[in-house]
Amino acid sequence: MSLPVLVAIVVVGISLCVVAVHFTGGSKWATLDGADDALRHFQQDFPDEAVRKVRLTADRRTAFMELDGGRSGIVQTFGDRFLTRIVTPPDVVSASLAEPSVVSIRFRDFTWAGGRFAFADARDASAVLKAIELAEPARALEA
Repeated sequence: MSLPVLVAIVVVGISLCVVAVHFTGGSKWATLDGADDALRHFQQDFPDEAVRKVRLTADRRTAFMELDGGRSGIVQTFGDRFLTRIVTPPDVVSASLAEPSVVSIRFRDFTWAGGRFAFADARDASAVLKAIELAEPARALEA
């Protein structure tokens, strides 16, 4: 078999695999259907945590939850799965309002560095920022 024919077969085979994964739902991004859905996902991993307030991002891919003890719960979609975690102020490297309704957060955890989170309401963005912001401004200089 000639090299060009072999290359063509490999390219077509890989393309068919990618198309099959896409059409069977492999490239689908999950979304949160609302605060109750976010709370359900969070409480699957942290059933003993009392959640005071749930705030969803505008794209419904992330939810921030106010917890007792100055901690925040987060539910975020990754592909068709959900990641849940609890963060405390020492886990935060930096947090700021990038725009009136967009919070930019960097975490110390190398497995999830953070990101930019857009909210439909600027009040939600401010509340999330206040809940997760640094305990001491000098901490940002340690990173």
